[in-house]
Amino acid sequence: MSKKTYKALDFQQYLREELKNPVFRKHYEEYGKQLEIAYQILQLRKKQGFSQTQLAKKLGTSQGNIARMETGQQNFTTDTLQKIASAFQRKLKIEFV
Repeated sequence: MSKKTYKALDFQQYLREELKNPVFRKHYEEYGKQLEIAYQILQLRKKQGFSQTQLAKKLGTSQGNIARMETGQQNFTTDTLQKIASAFQRKLKIEFV
């Protein structure tokens, strides 16, 4: 039996390649920011060692809502984003560029 070797994937590199595909680019432009926020929430939660349930308690929501947030299935209000920032003891910065 042979062992497969898996190469670590650089998300930014992967994204650059995928954005060359016009269909992917169209969907990314529609949902990409939501997915970026979802990924940041997931990373912050893991970095701080919180479970989804622990984060849900801090935000006054359910674990299922946290799971939806982290998979990009939730549209975020500024109020929700501010609560998330506070739970992680971070400042929220939203800007137009």
